[in-house]
Amino acid sequence: MITQNIIGFELSSQSSEKIYAVDPAHQINLPGAFSPATKDEVDRAVQKAQSAWRIYRNIESKRKALFLTSIAEGIENLGDVLVKRVMQETGYTEARVLVERRRTCTQLRMFAEIVEKEVWRDITIDEALPERTPAPRPDLRKINVAIGPVIVFAASNFPLAYSTAGGDTASALAAGCPVIVKAHESHLGTNALVAEVIMNAAMNTGMPDGVFSSLNGDGIETGQQLVMHPMTAGVGFTGSLKGGRALFDLGNKRLKPIPVFAEMGSTNPVFLLPQKVAQDAQKISSQLVESITISTGQFCTKPGILVAIDNFETQHLIALLEATLAQITPAVMLNESIAHNFHKGVTAVQAESTVRLSESNSNNDLILGSALLAIVNADMFIANPRLHQEVFGPFSLMVLCKDFAQMLDVAQSLDGQLTATVQATQDELLWVHQLTDIMIEKAGRIIFNGVPTGVEVSAAMTHGGPYPASTDSRFTAVGNSAIRRWLRPVTFQNFPEGLLPEFNAILDKPNNPINP
Repeated sequence: MITQNIIGFELSSQSSEKIYAVDPAHQINLPGAFSPATKDEVDRAVQKAQSAWRIYRNIESKRKALFLTSIAEGIENLGDVLVKRVMQETGYTEARVLVERRRTCTQLRMFAEIVEKEVWRDITIDEALPERTPAPRPDLRKINVAIGPVIVFAASNFPLAYSTAGGDTASALAAGCPVIVKAHESHLGTNALVAEVIMNAAMNTGMPDGVFSSLNGDGIETGQQLVMHPMTAGVGFTGSLKGGRALFDLGNKRLKPIPVFAEMGSTNPVFLLPQKVAQDAQKISSQLVESITISTGQFCTKPGILVAIDNFETQHLIALLEATLAQITPAVMLNESIAHNFHKGVTAVQAESTVRLSESNSNNDLILGSALLAIVNADMFIANPRLHQEVFGPFSLMVLCKDFAQMLDVAQSLDGQLTATVQATQDELLWVHQLTDIMIEKAGRIIFNGVPTGVEVSAAMTHGGPYPASTDSRFTAVGNSAIRRWLRPVTFQNFPEGLLPEFNAILDKPNNPINP
C-alpha cells in the first residue's frame, strides 16, 4: 500500500509528519503512516495536471474509455484486500462494501461507454447561409470541451463510490479533465489502494503524466491550497453544508472564480398522506425504519423529516416506528467527528421544549449511533428553523400537522433538498399534485410511494437540488449527466474543415449524435 502522495506517475513524501486512518469501532490507528501533502507537492500536482490536460483532452475517446474500464478492472482485482480495508475504516458490513464497490465499477464503465459515444460533446452546427438577407449567416459549429484540472474531495460516507474513483472522478476523466483527489482523512488506506490502481491504469493505457494525482491531508489547509491554485478549473465535493459552503466561498473569492459543485446537506422530507397511513402503516413503518437506519443513517438521502396529519392512524404509525427503532442495535459511526456531530444534533433537538424524543436502545459509547425518532407539531416546526437542520445519522423528526393545508405550509417552509417523497393512495392524487407543485421548487428528485435512499446510477437520475442541497441545482452528481459539470461550450465560426478534426472524427462515426 502506497503511503506517499501520488503526483502523476511520481511518489512523493516531503513532509516529516505522519497521519493515520482510524478504526472507528476500536478507536485505534490502522496500518499505514501516510505523508500529508506539502504546499510544494500541491503545486506540483496541479502543474502536472495542467500540462496533462493539454494532451489528455485531445486523446481519442476509445483510449479514454479503455483507461476508465482499466480502473474498474483494477478495483475488482484488489479483491478482499480492498473490502477488508474499507470495513476497517468505516465499520460497514462486508455486504454494504460489496454493493458500493459494484456501484463504483458500474459508474466507471458507464462513463467509459458515454465518452466513447461522444454524445456528451453536444455538437451543434448551423451551416452558412451566404445568400441570406439582409445579412448572411456564418458557418457556426459548437462543441463541448473540458474545463481543465478538477479537484475531487473524497467523501466520508462513500469511501468508494463518492471518493477516489467515484462519480466525480469518473465523470471528470470522461470529460477530458485531469483529476487531483484530496483523500479523506478517515479513508487513507482505501484511497491509497484505489489511487495506485488509477495510477497504474493511466501508465498502462498511455495517459499523460499528471492525468491523476492523489494527495493526503489532515486538515483544511491542503484543500484550501488546491481550490485556490490558479490552475484549478473546478471542484467536486460531497459532504457537509459547512464544508461545501466553505469550498464554494473559496472558489468565488479567487481572482478568477471557478465552479464548485458541492453536494451537501438534505433532510429529504417524506409526506405521509392520511389514507395511505391508515391502509399501510406497517409497511410504511418498515420502509422508513430501514431507510433511516441503513448504514447507521449515514446516507445523504436518509429521510430526516416525516410529515403527517395528526390523527389516530398517525399515532399508531408513530408507535410502530418508535417500537421498531428501539430494537435497532446502536452501530458504529464513520468517525469520531461524525459521531460527535450526531450526538450534538440530537441534543440540540432534545433541548427544544416542544419536541418529544422517543426512547432508544441507548448506549454510553459516543462512537455509536442509536436510532431515534423525535415528534413536534407543525406550528413549532415552521416557527423554529433550527428544527429544519440535518442531523446526520439514524434520526428522523416527525412533524404533525392539523390538516392538509398546514402540511402544505410545512412544505413551503423547507429549504432546498436532494429528495422529497410523497406516500399516498390513488384517491389522494389531487393532494399529491399540490405537494408536487411545491416540491418541484424544493427538490432534485421526487419519489412516489417509496423512500429516498437508493440512488440509481442512470441517465434520468438527478442527485442535486436547490441550495443548501447543492451549490448548483442545474447539475447532478450521479448519472450520465454528471459529466456536464466539467464541460464548457466553444463555438467555431467559419473555420476550415481541416482545423476541426474533432468534428470530423465524430461526424464520421455511425449513429453520430447530430440530428439529421
